[in-house]
Amino acid sequence: MSNSDNRKQEESVKIVLEKIDKKMDELSKILQKFGLDLITKFGKTTHTIKYLSDKIEDLDKATIEIKGLTPQLIKIIDNQNTLEMELELIKSLIQSNITHEKSEIIERDISITEIKQSISNQLSEFMFEMDNMEDIQLIKTYLESIKHKIFTSIGGSKIPYEISQVINLLNDKNTLTENLKNNIKEKIGFWINRL
Repeated sequence: MSNSDNRKQEESVKIVLEKIDKKMDELSKILQKFGLDLITKFGKTTHTIKYLSDKIEDLDKATIEIKGLTPQLIKIIDNQNTLEMELELIKSLIQSNITHEKSEIIERDISITEIKQSISNQLSEFMFEMDNMEDIQLIKTYLESIKHKIFTSIGGSKIPYEISQVINLLNDKNTLTENLKNNIKEKIGFWINRL
């Protein structure tokens, strides 16, 4: 083989190597772009997964809250059913009352009204006399007698219970302050309005 043949062969090998090098560069660029695209897609997918995970947690919390409301909703439905039954009863009573030709007149017990008025007057007087009172025992005795009168005359109500609470409060006190007097007077005002 001559030198010129060797050179031609070297040049053709060189050309082939340059082509291979170009192809390798192109392949490397393609792989690099593919890798960057893959990383970008992977990042977007990771972000989407995290976002969906947060939404699933929120949905889970909302589901738990809704499940917690179930007993209350059942109570509301039960109460609604009870109200509907009671309304039907009232409706039937009204209708049966309308169909009766004669209606019975229920006489009002005036003595209860007089007793309530008497107790109301006693409470009002006591409220004004409290300004001059300093003896806790005297106040407790008076409240005890009013409580007994309410209970025996009118029957069970919330007022005797509240009077007992005030008496228990006074049992723990050594002195009668203006603030305590004002609180008792305020309660007496409520009791008078409720009688």
